[in-house]
Amino acid sequence: MKYPYLLLISFLMFFFSCYSQDSNKTKYEIIVSNLDIPWGFTFLPDNSILITEKEGELIHFKNGKKTIITGMPEVTLRGQGGLMDIELHPNFKENNRIYFTYASSEGEGKGANTTLMSAVLINNKLINKKVLYKANPNSRRGQHFGSRIVFDAQNRVYFSIGDRGNRDENPQDITKDCGKIYRLNDDGTIPVDNPFINETNAKKAIFSYGHRNPQGMEINPFTNEIWSHEHGPKGGDEINIIQKGKNYGWPVISYGVNYSGSKFTEITKKEGMEQPLHYWTPSIAPSGMAFINSDVYPIWKGNLLVGSLKFQYISNCTLKDGKVIKEEKILEGLGRVRSIEQGNDGFIYAGVEGVGIVKILAN
Repeated sequence: MKYPYLLLISFLMFFFSCYSQDSNKTKYEIIVSNLDIPWGFTFLPDNSILITEKEGELIHFKNGKKTIITGMPEVTLRGQGGLMDIELHPNFKENNRIYFTYASSEGEGKGANTTLMSAVLINNKLINKKVLYKANPNSRRGQHFGSRIVFDAQNRVYFSIGDRGNRDENPQDITKDCGKIYRLNDDGTIPVDNPFINETNAKKAIFSYGHRNPQGMEINPFTNEIWSHEHGPKGGDEINIIQKGKNYGWPVISYGVNYSGSKFTEITKKEGMEQPLHYWTPSIAPSGMAFINSDVYPIWKGNLLVGSLKFQYISNCTLKDGKVIKEEKILEGLGRVRSIEQGNDGFIYAGVEGVGIVKILAN
């Protein structure tokens, strides 16, 4: 009987090590367990959480219980596409309206493309659903759907859509969807001061272009600027400050190369194209983004957090004069960090693939 006992002890040691609350000295607590790909999440006023699972489920987590939201549109699972980001309307307490992005096969062409929808959430059911924007045409390709959502102080909604793998056509052409960050009024109408509203044949919702695959976007709470990051190819992941009508260069300029190692461009700078605020070579595969403006983390206050899918950590970026001057890896080795948010309580929460939503404890 000695050996089965030893095996039991070994198993228990392994089991509890898997649920350690210390990821490379970053203390954390699992708040929502057993999630596959928590692409996005947001906190309701009562501190419960809405979570998007890529496969298409919208989950309401409250008092330790998961409830599946009914009334969701049909979500197309295609490669990197599925149910993606989610945000509350700034006046959610009055209107109960939510906004989310997902891959949809509706519309022109075979395949799917990124869609922004608004809906009213009542008793864990969606009503008054409205498609605010659908990128066209659909594509059978499985990559680069984006997508993140933010609101500005005027309640205008910004959302990102990747180039859909069509590098040489979409990002630099303002008459085509994809490889863009878009801006709409909260009802889906086009703001009258959008940069290309008077351009013939342009997609009027475009706010900026020349993007590859932005999967992080936040309003900087200290400056009110829109900050975004996007995947490069092999190298060249970028952080950018998004400005009206600007061209962010993809694929004309880049600090990356093809996955094979060959070059697709010889230049990293060009007049009329924006330089990144920061870039990573090699790529970290960034996803999720949050600023810390909470007193919960006095040492980290003012920092920018960026999740890494590839290396499974959060890059804790110290900022000075709008530049990244230092990076520290936190929450290392727990899993692929897909999404990051600062909660109503001031704590930072991260959506980790195959783990769930974790709360980073005070430093």
